[in-house]
Amino acid sequence: MPEDSNWLEISIDTTQDRLDVLTAQLTGNGVTGLVIEDEADFRRFLEENRACWDYVDDALLARMQGVCRVKFYVTDDADGQGQLAQWMAGIDLPYATCRLAENDWAHSWQKYYKPLPAGESLYIVPEWERSAEIPAGRTPLYLNPGLTFGTGGHASTQLCLAGVERYISPDCHVLDLGCGSGILSIAALALGAASAVAVDIDPKAVGVAYENAALNGINENHYTVRSGNILADATLMESLCGRQYELVLANIVADVIIPLSREVARLLTPQGVFLCSGIIDSRAAEVSAALRQNGLTVVDRWEHNGWVAFSARRSE
Repeated sequence: MPEDSNWLEISIDTTQDRLDVLTAQLTGNGVTGLVIEDEADFRRFLEENRACWDYVDDALLARMQGVCRVKFYVTDDADGQGQLAQWMAGIDLPYATCRLAENDWAHSWQKYYKPLPAGESLYIVPEWERSAEIPAGRTPLYLNPGLTFGTGGHASTQLCLAGVERYISPDCHVLDLGCGSGILSIAALALGAASAVAVDIDPKAVGVAYENAALNGINENHYTVRSGNILADATLMESLCGRQYELVLANIVADVIIPLSREVARLLTPQGVFLCSGIIDSRAAEVSAALRQNGLTVVDRWEHNGWVAFSARRSE
């Protein structure tokens, strides 16, 4: 896309049985870069990737209900209008237009993220809001999650941050499994932990977490981020077991926490705490049972907006 351009987003609503015909017509007219929003495809994607989540936001489901839409883009000028007429030739369907400035493509999502308190002492500040005033008694946590990772507003992350506050200590060594943006381990360091190791299955998380650590004045002497699947990579797991941790964090989903519970005890110091979140309330009993079966004693439970977090220690 050219720099400093203004664009028109063209949206055409259709039906599932006409979708293929419409896209074929547009492609035949020369359209490239079609975007298709379709409820059937969306629900198929959710079903095929069920292991990645236990719950999908109701607002997102409602927004996709009944949707079957095709989008494409033209420049907002005389050339774009001519191109639009050419691309819509022979297509007798109404369409909607929306103006987009170049900046909208990459940054318009940022307006939805504002500073917010977490727990009793943290204050999460998106990097583009760095000038925001920090409330008295709050520790700022600066974050630039990009489009891939969350900014800490989700209930499960809020629960885990509250747990980090409760269990952190100055001599604490932290392991953050499924770190995403690094928010939990960086919060632990900001609150005084001695060191942290973070791991995520997505290689992009490594750069994002290191960038967020730098925003908070944390360097690689105290923070290590690695990529890999600890449940499938025995070498990675063994390397993590080279030391034990006073606090192990996992804000993931039940389907990962349950098998992970078989490995956690050997990662913990004798009095260490496993803090897990990302658990929808309907699966809390299943996770709690797995913790007990794998040598862990649940010592605390938090709930917020249908999500549950547990803290557990090695059983005597």
